[in-house]
This record gives sequence, structure tokens and C-alpha cells, in this order.
Amino acid sequence: MTVSRALAQLAAEGLVVTRPGAGAYRAEPRAATAPAGDTSWQEVALSADGAADLVPRTVDASGVVVSLAAPPPGVIEFNGGYLHPSLQPERAMAAALARAGRRPGAWGRPPMEGLPELREWFARGLGGGVTAAEVLITAGGQSALTTALRALAPPGAPVLVESPTYPGMLAIARSAGLRPVPVPVDPDGVRPSLLADAFRATGARVLVCQPLFQNPTGAVLAPDRRAEVLGIARAAGAFVVEDDFVRRLVHEDAGPLPSPLVADDPDGVVVHVGSLTKATSPSFRVSALAARGPVLERLRAIQVVDTFFVPRPLQEAALELVGSPAWPRHLRAISAELKTRRDTLTAALRLDLPELALPHIPSGGYHLWLRLPDGADDGALTSAALRAGVAITPGRPYFSAEPPAAHVRLSFAAVAGRGEIAEGVRRLRTACDEVLG
Repeated sequence: MTVSRALAQLAAEGLVVTRPGAGAYRAEPRAATAPAGDTSWQEVALSADGAADLVPRTVDASGVVVSLAAPPPGVIEFNGGYLHPSLQPERAMAAALARAGRRPGAWGRPPMEGLPELREWFARGLGGGVTAAEVLITAGGQSALTTALRALAPPGAPVLVESPTYPGMLAIARSAGLRPVPVPVDPDGVRPSLLADAFRATGARVLVCQPLFQNPTGAVLAPDRRAEVLGIARAAGAFVVEDDFVRRLVHEDAGPLPSPLVADDPDGVVVHVGSLTKATSPSFRVSALAARGPVLERLRAIQVVDTFFVPRPLQEAALELVGSPAWPRHLRAISAELKTRRDTLTAALRLDLPELALPHIPSGGYHLWLRLPDGADDGALTSAALRAGVAITPGRPYFSAEPPAAHVRLSFAAVAGRGEIAEGVRRLRTACDEVLG
């Protein structure tokens, strides 16, 4: 196996050629490297815009990259957005993929909307009478959010977003030429009175929200606000994009979860996004869009134009995985482990870093949202933490406008275990001593 991988690497680099039945041979020497060209003309081409600057000419992916890039060796990963490999159902996924690859037609072209059985599985999980015909299979939550925003708002339009909110969504909006307008969130979710004011002031026709374990605050939209938020959007003639990204990362002590907003919406106000990625692996990019009414055809058309369809082997593997006995076992295991990790991190922060305020302890998701002392600089603390050997996420990218205070987000899902959590807090203490005094 090792020799085969080494030969494959050498062949990819053009250093050897392989001949079936004969072996591997040294490749002919490469030609001299061509002189570098002059790409300076691109600065003009990429900056020129004759359309009144409606669409920005640059895309800032820094808020997304911070949760995707692996930290240097030895650095504790408090900034990760996915489960640590030890928490991922690797054996179950491998078995599901192997079984999927042997299914008849597994490597053929799937229906553009997704496999009917997988659409039905997602629909059953939503409730509220949502049918398989109202579900589209997409390649991960980020792709689904991109499709939704492109479908619902033209370039230059305002889009209401929670404040703070997921930086990846802000990046999607800005890259589509949209103008994110913040609506503050408290421990009970987005604030309805300010939401109504924002719709009136901006004329927006889209709200993007995370009603369950919001990123980064962990807030859950309160029961008395659910109908109010939908009513406000309906009165404004607006859509609500519901990013239900961590429903399957509920903690063991959470109790019954509220149903998705789309289950309470017969009028087609909600465009729902749900994904398997957070509960499995960053490479298991299978998600779903659910919507009612004419908007469904627009969503479908945009997805077909952008990606054609999600690869069938991955859809078949998703069906195999969620239909296996290993799936509920995995969900129970991560539910218990995430609670343990949350409690471990919370206790360590209260003991060693009491100056970092923790206003809300979530019962789902994988992170904590901490407010720094007045006058603190989250960027400076992030840099000091990295020097101390722990990667954290600064709060500034989570705000679409000026933040009310400095914050940081700490993830407890991407670390190796409780011991690493304790060590990470110890290193963060060193960084706080340097920056906060």
C-alpha cells in the first residue's frame, strides 16, 4: 500500500511513468521552466466595473477560511467548525460508501432534484406536511445558502441577517452583491420588534436566520417569537431562509427540540436549509433545500445551472448511512460527548478565565460565545493565543456592521478530547495575561 501510494505521488509529479504489466520507469527530464508572464493587466480587468458598483469586485473569504484552515502542528484547535476525526462516524461512512458503490446504477446520472428516497428522508424529518416533492438535494449547507440567496434577492438588494451571525453567510451575501443589514439577537433569538423596523426601513425581501443553536451565540428562537417572526416576514412580503445547520448536534440534556420553522409555514415564507455535514464529516457534503410554491422551481433552476446535481455515489452513501443501525448510535454518542465537552470547557473558563463573560450556555451545537472586557481587542487576543499554541476565532467577522463589543468564539468539537480542552484554556490564560493585563 505504501509503495503504491509513493508511485502514485511520483507519477502525479511527472517523475515516473507506469506501464501496466511492465512496471514503473523514470520519466523523461522535464523541459526548462517557461519564464513567468506578466499578470499585472488583471488588476485593471478585475477592478473595472461599468455597472455603478452594484456588485463588489472582491470576495472576502477570511471569515470562512478561519474555520476551514488547519492550525499548525501542536496548536489546539478551538476554532474548528467540524467534528474531530475521533467523533466522526468514519467506519459507518466507509461501510455506507462501499455498499453504495455496489448499488445498481450507483455511478449513473441521478435525478437533478436528488434521489427520491433521500428527498423523502429529509422531508420526513421536517414534518409539517413537507413532501419529498418540495425538497432538493444540494452539495452541503454553504452551497444551499448560496442557491437560496441568489434565488431570492437581486444584486444590490438588502438582506436582513442576525447580528452576530455566521461569517460564511455574510461572505455569500456580499459576493452576490447583496447588502447585509443587521438585526440584533438576544438569548431568545432574533428580536421581532427590531426585525419589523428593519423590514420597514430597508424594504428587504429576505431574512436569513438560524432559529436553533444560532451561530455564534447558541440562542434558540423562543416559542412566542416563532409565529411573530413568520408573521412579520409574511406582512413584508419577504422570505425567511432558515439555516438549520446543527439540529443533529443536540446535547444530551437539551430536551425535546422545537420543530423547524418550515413545519409551521403553509404559505411558503420559509426556505429551509438542512445538512448532514456537521454531524458526519466536512467531506460528507449532502444537504437539502425545502420550499413551497413557485420559488422551488427557481431554486431548482439555479442549482441545475451551477452544479447539475450532487454526485449519485454520495447520495447513495447518505441513504445507506442514515438507514443503518450505526446512525442512531452515532447521534446518541456525539450528543453525550458534546455535552461533556461543553461542560468541561465551561467549567475551565469559569475557573481560569472569569474575566471572559459567558452570557449563554447552549444545549446544542459545538461552540461558546464569549464577551471580552471593555476595551479589549479580539484580534490582538487571537494573535496572542496562536503564539501561546491555541487557535481561537475572533468575533469581528460575525458582525455585518460595527460590533457592540469584542467577542471570541471557542469550539469544543474539533479538539481531541477533554484533556486538550483543559490545556487549551491554560494556553488561553497565557494569552489573556499578555493582552488583557
